[in-house]
Amino acid sequence: MNKKESKEQPEEFDDRKRTRRKDMLKMFYGMEEKPIDQNDPLNIDSPSFNKDMFLQKLKHEKSLAELMDTENDMAKQIRTLDSDMQTLVYENYNKFISATDTIRTMKRDFRQMEDQMEKLTNNMAAITELNSNINASMKENRGKIEKLSGVHSVLQKLQFLFELPSRLQKCLEMGSYSAAVSYYIRTKSVLHRYRDMESFSGINKDCNFIISEIIKKLKETFHNKESSTHELGECVGLLLKLEEPADLLCDEYLQHSRQKLDENLKELESYLVHDPNKGFLSIDILEFVDRGCNGFLSNLALTIASYEKLFLKRDHQQRNESKTTNRKYEKQTNSSSQQDDQITQMRLVASNKLATFVKDLLDIYFRLIESRLMMDKRAQDNALVVRALDRFYRRLQATKNLLPDSDMMKCGKDIVIRITKARCKHFNLSLREYFSDCLSDARTAIAPTKNTNVNKMVDLSELVTATASALLNQVKSTLADIQLFTISDNNFSNIQYFQHEFSCDDVRENIIVDFIVHINNVMSEICETSDSKQSPELILILSRLCRDFELSTVEYILTLTDEQFHINTRNKKTSLTEITVEMGMTAQRLLNCYVKSCGNSISRMIRTSVESRDWLQSPEPRQVRAVMRRVVEDITRTDLMVGSLYEEGLKKARSSDSSKRTFPYQTSLSRQRDRPHWGAYAPSSNLDNSLLSNIQKLFSERIDIFSTVDFSRTSIVTGVVKLVLKTLLECVRLKTLGKYGLQQLQVDCHYLQLYLWRFVSDEKLVHTLLDEVLTSCVNRCVEVVFMEPSVIDVICERG
Repeated sequence: MNKKESKEQPEEFDDRKRTRRKDMLKMFYGMEEKPIDQNDPLNIDSPSFNKDMFLQKLKHEKSLAELMDTENDMAKQIRTLDSDMQTLVYENYNKFISATDTIRTMKRDFRQMEDQMEKLTNNMAAITELNSNINASMKENRGKIEKLSGVHSVLQKLQFLFELPSRLQKCLEMGSYSAAVSYYIRTKSVLHRYRDMESFSGINKDCNFIISEIIKKLKETFHNKESSTHELGECVGLLLKLEEPADLLCDEYLQHSRQKLDENLKELESYLVHDPNKGFLSIDILEFVDRGCNGFLSNLALTIASYEKLFLKRDHQQRNESKTTNRKYEKQTNSSSQQDDQITQMRLVASNKLATFVKDLLDIYFRLIESRLMMDKRAQDNALVVRALDRFYRRLQATKNLLPDSDMMKCGKDIVIRITKARCKHFNLSLREYFSDCLSDARTAIAPTKNTNVNKMVDLSELVTATASALLNQVKSTLADIQLFTISDNNFSNIQYFQHEFSCDDVRENIIVDFIVHINNVMSEICETSDSKQSPELILILSRLCRDFELSTVEYILTLTDEQFHINTRNKKTSLTEITVEMGMTAQRLLNCYVKSCGNSISRMIRTSVESRDWLQSPEPRQVRAVMRRVVEDITRTDLMVGSLYEEGLKKARSSDSSKRTFPYQTSLSRQRDRPHWGAYAPSSNLDNSLLSNIQKLFSERIDIFSTVDFSRTSIVTGVVKLVLKTLLECVRLKTLGKYGLQQLQVDCHYLQLYLWRFVSDEKLVHTLLDEVLTSCVNRCVEVVFMEPSVIDVICERG
C-alpha cells in the first residue's frame, strides 16, 4: 500500500509541474485559457487522461494515414514542450545563480556589520562608565554651580534694570520707539512690584518720564497728516502696548483716516459738476468709477485691514503675552480671565465703531456713484455703463471680504438694479423716439407727392419696407445692448434680479411689449385725428405697417426676445395673441380711416363743384367738366398707391358688355318710353318719378356705403368709389336743374362710368349708383330733355 502511494505521489507531482509550465507559457503568450474537463479520460490535458482509451479511440476512428499524421503532430508537440522546458530550466537556473550570489554578498555584509555593532557596543559601555565617574566626581559641586548660575542671572537682570533709563533715553534720541517699548514691557512688572524700594523707585520714575516722552512722540506721529498707514499702525500698536485707552485710540485712528477718505469723496463729487468750458462732465463714467475704486475704496479697504489688525486681531496676542508674563513672575491669578473679558469688550466696541465709520462713508460713496450713473442713464454706449457697473460691483465684493457682517453688498445690488431699470426706461424712450422719427421721415417722404404728377409718386411699398426694417433693426440693436447686462463675465449677473425679473418684466414687458403697444396707440390716435391732420398716404402706409406687425413682425420680435433672454412660456404676462389682435383691429381702423379720408378729399371737390354752379342757367354742355377728370385721376392715383401695398383681391366676373360705352341713364330713358305700360296703375301724365325710383330700389340690391373694407386693393378702392358717388348723389338731390344742367350731368355720369367700373369689385355697383344720380337729376329737373347718346359719346371721347 505504501509502495502504491509512493508511486502515485511522483505522478501527481509531475502533473502539477506540467500544468504549471503550460500556465506560464499561456501567460507569456497571452493565450486565453480554455476550461478543461477534469474528468475527461480522452483529453490529453485532463488529470484523468487514460492513454489506453485514447489509443483505442484513435484506432477505431482514424485511418492509417490519419494515425501517422497524429503521430507526427504529437512528436512536434513533444519537441516543442521539451524546448520550452529547457528554456524555463535555463531561466530558472540563471535566477537561482543570481539568488545564490546575492545571499553570499549579504552574508559578507552582515559579517562586517556585526563587527561594527560590536565596536559600537563597547564604545557605549565606555561612555556610560565615564559618565558615571564624572557624575560621581561633580556631585558635590553641582548645587554650588546652580546657585552661582542663579546669582549670575539675577545680576544680569539687575544690571539691565540699572541700565534701562539710559537705554530708553538712547532709543528716544534715535527714534527707535519699538525697542524702547519692548524694553519697558519686559521690566514693567518688576519695576511695579519693587517700586517702593528706594533703589528701584528712581529707576521707575526715570523710565516713566522717558516713556511719557515716547508717548508724546508717538501721538505727534499719529496726528500727522503725512504719516503713512504703516507708521500709523506701528504707532497704534506701541500705544496699545503702553496701555493707552483703546476706545480713544480707535476714535483718533478713524478720525485721522477719515481725512484722506473725505478728500477722495470730495474729488469724486467735483467730477459731478459740468465743465463750463466743455459743457459736459470732465470724465466719463468708467473713469469716474475707476477713480472711486482705486482711490476711495482702496484707501477704505486699507483702513479696514489696518484697523482690524490693530484693534480686532490683537486680543489673542495680548492674551498670550499676559499669560507668559504672569507665568514668568508666578502671578497666575483670576486677573487673566478678567483681562480676557476686557479684551472681548474692547473688541466689540471697536467693531461697532468701525461698522458705523464704514457705513457713513459708504452712504456718501454710493450716493455719488448712483448720481453719476444716473447722469449717464441715457448714454448711447451701453457697454461703457455695463463695464462701469461691473467694475464697481467687483471692487465692492473685494471690500466686503474685509467686513463680512456689513450690508454694503445689499446697497450695491440695489444700485445696480436701479441703474439697470433706469437704462431699461431709456431704451423704451429711445425706441419711442425712433418710431416718432420714422413717422416724421415717412411724412417727409410723402409730402412732395401731394401736388405732383402720378408718375412721380413715391414708392409706398419701399417706404413701408424701409420703415419696418428700420424699426426691426432698432429693436435688435436694443436687445443686443440690453443683453450685455446678462453676460456671465459680469459679477453682478448672478444677482437674483437678473435671473427672472429683469428678463420677463423689464425687458419683455416694459421695453418690447410696451413699445409694440405704444406703436399701436400712436396709430390709433392717428385714426382719431385723421380727418384734419394726417394725409391719406400716411394712413395707408401705417395700415400696411400695422398689418405686417399683426401677421409676422410682432411674433418675430417676441420670439427673438424670448430666445435671447431664455424666457419660459409660464413667465410671459402678455401673450402674443393679445398683441396681434389689437394690432389687427388698429390696422382695420386705419384702413377704414384711409377710405374715409381719401373719399372725403375727393368728395369735397365734387361738393364744391356742384354747389358753386347755377344748374338752371347752365350752358349747353360741350365737354366733360374738369372736376370729373380730376376725380378719375385721383381715384386712379389711389388705386396705384393701394395696389403697391395690397394684393388685388376678389372681383365678380365682368359682363360681356363691360367694356362697351353703355349709358347709365338708358334705364331712365327706357322708362320714359315705356310709360304707357304703367297706365294700368296710374295715368302717365301724373306718374311721380320719385315713386318709380323708390319702386325700382325695392328690386335692386342694397349698397352699404360705409361698410368695413378688406385688406385688398379692390375692396379699398371700391370703398372710395362708393363714397364719391354717394356724395355726388346727395349733392344733386339738393339742386334744381335746367335742361342743359341735366345734359351736363348725363355727360359727367357717362364719363365716370367709362373709367370707374374697372376699379370696383362689382361693376353693377357703379351702374346702380350712377343710375340713382341720373334718376335724381330727372326728379330735380324743370325741363327734362335728354342729350343724344352719340353726342355724349363724342364729348366723352374728346374729354
